[in-house]
Amino acid sequence: MKQSRLIQGNEACALGAVAAGCRFYAGYPITPSSEIAEYMARHLPEEDGVFVQMEDEISSLGAVIGASFAGARAMTATSGPGFSLMQEHIGYAVMAEAPCVIVDVMRAGPSTGRPTSPSQGDVMAARWGTHGDHPAIVLTPASVTEIFELTVRAFELAETLRMPVIVLYDEVLGHTRETVELPPRVEIAGRRTPRVAPTEFRPKEAGPDGVPPLPAFGDGYRFHVTGLTHDERGFPTDEAEVAGRLIRRLHAKVEAHRDDIVEVETLLCDDADIVIFAFGIVARAAKEAVMVARAQGLRVGLLRPRTIWPFPDREVAKITAGASVVLVAEMNLGQVVREVERAVAGNARVEGLFRADGEAIDPEEILQALAPDLEGAAR
Repeated sequence: MKQSRLIQGNEACALGAVAAGCRFYAGYPITPSSEIAEYMARHLPEEDGVFVQMEDEISSLGAVIGASFAGARAMTATSGPGFSLMQEHIGYAVMAEAPCVIVDVMRAGPSTGRPTSPSQGDVMAARWGTHGDHPAIVLTPASVTEIFELTVRAFELAETLRMPVIVLYDEVLGHTRETVELPPRVEIAGRRTPRVAPTEFRPKEAGPDGVPPLPAFGDGYRFHVTGLTHDERGFPTDEAEVAGRLIRRLHAKVEAHRDDIVEVETLLCDDADIVIFAFGIVARAAKEAVMVARAQGLRVGLLRPRTIWPFPDREVAKITAGASVVLVAEMNLGQVVREVERAVAGNARVEGLFRADGEAIDPEEILQALAPDLEGAAR
């Protein structure tokens, strides 16, 4: 039987992690994500898990990567400045194929910005913050319940695809309290382990889905871990053909599972002349704006991505095919709007509503931005 509890968003994240089998957390406290670390520090030892407060965010993710290779489901959480410091290790986790979960509770920036205020300014950093050509999976919850659900989902994706997965939400969601129906247990798919003898094991020899098996340190399998381009034996190489094949495989394993990874939610889009595209906390304001507009007989709908990377371009193209206007509302100065423009491909006019002052976009702002187009959306 499910348990109904009134909990904070950051607590839901920690509960989701523990439910998904996370038994190692390394992190450094930073507003507005600190409650995640506080919960894990208190409750992980009760689950025979390990909590370590590190000296900074760089070492935090380094410890998480090490714990992952030792066989643990591992995570860390941070906010803007700490997320910036983690970028080198995110790239390392991608290249070494280390399963791990990174939670970024966004706050207003740049730099230290407004530590207790919300933002969506890290959405491009979550995709392109680390250098080089690399894939990314980034999940964007819009409620306390979804923070729990998508944290669990992040662990499953990280473990099955052998890569870091980012959960991205903002200060308002992190500190919102809502009633959540918590399941009595959670079961997720785990990492694939080798099915050959140690003498026959090639650490980076992938199966048909592009994901190599991963033994834990101490299981009797010998393998080399590196951030350098490497061959199927796991050893560094400068051979262009081998390096190129590796980078393409890292991308291909995500693309092969794209339809399972990418999730969107729609509200009243079937007949919408105007579609609002919004994620995270802004999507909640957009939902209210849609309901107000519909009450006035106006054909307005909402398209909300639960996965922001890989970007749901196919879904955006399909859902907005009958619309004349797409409004992209985001708490930054326009980081996602160009992705929407690319997906819409000229089939509708794309407008932006941007805010980057540390305050949340409200329904009235969205309705005001739509005002010039609402008359044409009337039934």
